[in-house]
Amino acid sequence: MSAQERPDPPYLQITAEIRARILSGDLRPGERMPSIRQIARQWGVAVATATKVMAALRDDGLVETAVGSGTVVSSGSGRTRPDRPTAPGRPRPRPAGTVSRRALRREHVLRAAIAIADVEGLDAVSMRRVAADLGVGPMSLYRHVANKDELVTHMVDEVFGERELPNPGPDGWRAKLELISRLQWELCQRHHWLPRAISFTRPLLMPNLAAYTEWTLRALDGLGLPMTIRIREALTLPTFVVAVALSLADEVEAEQETGMSLDRWWAGQRRRADELLDSGQFPLLSMVPGDAAADLDGLFEYGLARHLDGFAVLVRSRQR
Repeated sequence: MSAQERPDPPYLQITAEIRARILSGDLRPGERMPSIRQIARQWGVAVATATKVMAALRDDGLVETAVGSGTVVSSGSGRTRPDRPTAPGRPRPRPAGTVSRRALRREHVLRAAIAIADVEGLDAVSMRRVAADLGVGPMSLYRHVANKDELVTHMVDEVFGERELPNPGPDGWRAKLELISRLQWELCQRHHWLPRAISFTRPLLMPNLAAYTEWTLRALDGLGLPMTIRIREALTLPTFVVAVALSLADEVEAEQETGMSLDRWWAGQRRRADELLDSGQFPLLSMVPGDAAADLDGLFEYGLARHLDGFAVLVRSRQR
């Protein structure tokens, strides 16, 4: 097959389809774009391919990020018709607020990547996308991080360094464990991608993350607990926080993908729920307040309190 007969790679084919929909007015300025995961599912491609599609559309000026809405059709898309990417060797205008290649530091790379993830999720973060937002070439980033995995590792550590841990903190082991758990819950609420980037079986060995673990171990000093129990507690607490935070992240992602809030979703399910609960088969479930399951803050506080109640029993048994 000659070069002229060889088909375009999948990401270019998908990009062309979406570009045509935007330029024809089928997708209007300000309208929410399909998410990276939706593109991957709809066209049956990998997330990495879908990410390249979104990056190409962004490079063409057809889509932009809107806080609270994710990626939307650019307000200027109806006035431009970029039938192909910018010609090689022709520099793009540097976006406002970016840095030069010489001035670029790891801090710039991490904050740009975190800003992308906060609005669009972790799948939207790529070396190419971060470089585009900074107005530098992708190769400039490799002086600071080796690849996306390393970038995400440093993003997590950067986030955990946003709050300075108190020294020594409140009196009593329970107050200390409540404080460290709520700090982590606050971080997960601020950065919804964070729980997906944390692993407890393959932990990220980074200074700020290690500081949280060290602080928790120190909170358990003087209780007569062996180090095995102390480290298990130092891992179990953040595991609980992350488990609840994943539900929060799923809800945020669902609202961005569908444009439907949780309250609206429940309103749409109300008739079906009423039919099920009014059948008399589930008398106890029918007594549950309608907003109980959706109160993730309440679920977090309840789970934290009950866990620490149980840990207190263990502490007392060791002190007899």
